[in-house]
Amino acid sequence: MNQKSIKLAKDPDLAGSLVAIRRAAQRARQLAANTNTELVVLRDGKCVHIKPSGEPKPR
Repeated sequence: MNQKSIKLAKDPDLAGSLVAIRRAAQRARQLAANTNTELVVLRDGKCVHIKPSGEPKPR
């Protein structure tokens, strides 16, 4: 795998993709908090459900 920073990519869309992904993640957290729903994220290769309060719920 290439170890270069994605910010150094020649394609401007690719270079800006990390910022867009972070922005989308923040929006997902806001939406989950507003609707009182859990987020499902991948941590250490396992699916983890996170309550809007921020505490992980084991599954």
